[in-house]
Amino acid sequence: MTTMPVLASERLVLRQVRVSDAEALFEVLSDAELMTWWSSGPHSSVDDTRAYLEPAAVGEWRSWAITRAGDDIALGWVAVHDRRENVSEIGYILARSCWGQGIAREAVTMVLDQLLITEGQRRVFADADPENLHSIGLLTAMRFVQEGHLRAEWETHIGVRDSLIFGLLRDEWLDRRPQPADRAAGSSA
Repeated sequence: MTTMPVLASERLVLRQVRVSDAEALFEVLSDAELMTWWSSGPHSSVDDTRAYLEPAAVGEWRSWAITRAGDDIALGWVAVHDRRENVSEIGYILARSCWGQGIAREAVTMVLDQLLITEGQRRVFADADPENLHSIGLLTAMRFVQEGHLRAEWETHIGVRDSLIFGLLRDEWLDRRPQPADRAAGSSA
């Protein structure tokens, strides 16, 4: 298992996802509407969530649980998969009860800083369903650029779906990175 750094801001702490987060993350992973755009359908039990988190906790993805400073309850996560040298894919999910507070944007910013500044990666990309307007809104607010549209890319619990590919280069992040004041006033994600 890769040791992951804890990332912290004034209001958030991002630490490695643990199987023991299952009870807290069941709220997220059992939300049928939220899970529409996920690769698997909504969970029906905490045991489903526990089984799902086992690979996330020790697998190929580096998954940071999003928690509030002073409270270790997972609200969602930001996950990263190193696809090739200096190139990573990023994904995220956040409890609906936390929407509209800038938490997703702040957490993704922290992880992008880790990847593009601390680790010196050259590129981070994400894929989003064309109908997932919340995710597309967050990616564009974070200054990702839509680079492609892959037709019939994924077969999911809601059928065969297209995928929009968004990319962000290190130099772009350094040139246009949101400043702390921008983050506070940022998107509702």
